[in-house]
Amino acid sequence: MTSSHGSSSPVPAVDRAVDRNELPDRVWTLPNALSVLRLLGVPLFLWLLLGPEADGWAVVVLMLSGVTDWADGALARKLGQYSRLGALLDPAADRLYIVATLVAFVLRDVVPLWVVAVLVGRELVLGVMLLVLRHYGYPPLQVHYLGKAATFILLYAFPGLLLADGDGTLAAVCQPIAWALTIWGGVLYVVAGLLYVVQVLGIVAAERRAAPRAAR
Repeated sequence: MTSSHGSSSPVPAVDRAVDRNELPDRVWTLPNALSVLRLLGVPLFLWLLLGPEADGWAVVVLMLSGVTDWADGALARKLGQYSRLGALLDPAADRLYIVATLVAFVLRDVVPLWVVAVLVGRELVLGVMLLVLRHYGYPPLQVHYLGKAATFILLYAFPGLLLADGDGTLAAVCQPIAWALTIWGGVLYVVAGLLYVVQVLGIVAAERRAAPRAAR
């Protein structure tokens, strides 16, 4: 395995600037506590949806996850409590909520299978990219702001989809709004994934160009 970390060969600056290993090794911070709380909400959310089908409480849990998703980032910036653990927990919680919600929605026939296939397929591609980064000695790249925006939109679209899954005036009002947010957030989510792939491919290209020079 060849890596340019110890050589003088240039690597895209954006990739080095987001190295999680350069963040403080903190555990007990308020943003981390919020991220852990969000993670603990995932099994509760699934149980509410698939067990008693208490959709109202499931919506509350999902909305709280969206609020804490915003709050942990805001607090990290305001308090200066960035950490290596937080940089891993935050996107992990986002992805777990999205995948868990999609799986539950398919089982409940709230969304069609193709929606899940597109969004979960994006996660599988990013998983392959993480393996590529590890092969070249790089940590996971920082989540792109577009990906954070897409996640934020989806976490607010999903409660709307739950409310739209029924009869009555509330469902009729929520349905077009929820699906508009789902499509908008889904497109941004896929585009953010493509940008991540482009960044990884840029790293791979730089490493391959550096390899012949390092061997001289």
